Amino acid sequence: MLLALLILPAIGALFAAAMPARLDRAARVGGTAFAAATFGAALFFVPGTTTPGTGAILPWAEIDVPWAPDLSLRFHLGVDGISYPLVALTTALTMLCCAYCLWRVPDPGRGRLLVALLLVLEVGIIGVFLALDLVLFFVFFEVVLLPMYAVIAVWGGADRRRAARKFVLYTLFGSVLLLVGVFTVVSATGTADLVALTDPATRPMSSGLQLFAFVLLAVAFAVKSPLWPLHTWLPAAHTEAPTVGSVILAGVLLKMGTYGLLRVAVGVAPDAAARSAPVLGILATAAIIVGGLVCLAQTELKRLIAYSSVGHMGFVLLGVATLTTTGFQAALIGNIAHGIVTGLLFFVAGGIKDRAHTGELAQLGGLRETAPALSGVLAFAAIASLGLPGLAGFWGEAFAVFAAFERGGPLWSTLGVLAAAGAALAAAYFLRLLRRVTHGAATPAVTALTTEGRLRPGELVAWSPLVLLTLAVGIVPVLVLGYSADPVAALAEVITR
Repeated sequence: MLLALLILPAIGALFAAAMPARLDRAARVGGTAFAAATFGAALFFVPGTTTPGTGAILPWAEIDVPWAPDLSLRFHLGVDGISYPLVALTTALTMLCCAYCLWRVPDPGRGRLLVALLLVLEVGIIGVFLALDLVLFFVFFEVVLLPMYAVIAVWGGADRRRAARKFVLYTLFGSVLLLVGVFTVVSATGTADLVALTDPATRPMSSGLQLFAFVLLAVAFAVKSPLWPLHTWLPAAHTEAPTVGSVILAGVLLKMGTYGLLRVAVGVAPDAAARSAPVLGILATAAIIVGGLVCLAQTELKRLIAYSSVGHMGFVLLGVATLTTTGFQAALIGNIAHGIVTGLLFFVAGGIKDRAHTGELAQLGGLRETAPALSGVLAFAAIASLGLPGLAGFWGEAFAVFAAFERGGPLWSTLGVLAAAGAALAAAYFLRLLRRVTHGAATPAVTALTTEGRLRPGELVAWSPLVLLTLAVGIVPVLVLGYSADPVAALAEVITR
């Protein structure tokens, strides 16, 4: 089943891309079927247990065979409680995006190729979450680069090529640092095995070398997360990307950075992580505040949602920076909640822009008068994203703030207070968004939606599961936290040794 998670979307991509143009819809149907089969394979895994104090995060299931024996590299895949929720989220969002493409393909058409690229992205992203060999991790990390560039550059908005180039340049910068960091760790320890490297006592690195490797890895993952001030590629990419591209980008591609920071950088270099934690915490809190303030000044719908991701991922990074069990859990559930809620927000924003042909907030007033269903879903996603208790967005932010206070001391208490103020900013800019878009007299662009205000079949299919997941994770957070409890405890044990 581990291989199926990679092979099924790869076959689906080849199938969709190889179909002739006259069978475009059949190719999209086939690609969606392969995406659904991959989601089914992800549901197969049964949680295992990891005993705190063993010094390693042991996978529930794994494949470990020689890959390049002369270089001591292995094709080592595995799934554990930290990676599994992200694997499930990736397969679910890819399936929903492919299904959405059955009804809506952005200009210039060629939906079969768009679906094929979404499936290639799925291979790379899932590979990152499954890889237990650092070199293999790097290979999968790079697989997503060209497909996402193509999605933005071909199917994006008017300024798509500049946004795609900016995405590539920033990502390549991070990739170079990641490669040097991986090379440093492997050269110093003699192994690329992530399970062995989780226990620093097994193959120790010197304190200085740990710090050097951690800084390289942390900056590389910060670019992908993205962490302020390395975030400037994100708003342009989100604004210009097609709807499904924005959903994948926000929903799971950003999670490669936060997952790598927690699973690789912290796990491999725990002593350096402890020394660097205050700096990481300060930058994460700055991202929360800056993201909120910038959102208050935004006038374009997708750009506002894009900047909100900077703030939300700041909470995830703050949780990691605390190096506590609570903080790690906050990061994990924050990742999942952000993927679900922000994916829904970008779906809705895409639906609004498709109908009104604009994303300017000033031109979208009075949406509830002509499109109440669309307005209602937007309001639901917005209040979930601002962290209303009972919805998915609440737990990650609340746990991250609590973890900062739990860490204690003047610095972390101050960061906790500032992060809580950042959560208030999120409420302010999302309520401002709803006031500008859903209330007041209908603008000319919105008045024209009278005949298009109802939700379309593709939107119902793609959006309904995300609405249900937002409620489910908000009410029953153990759906995520139950998987990660044991491996997070094991990772915290490594930190405190």
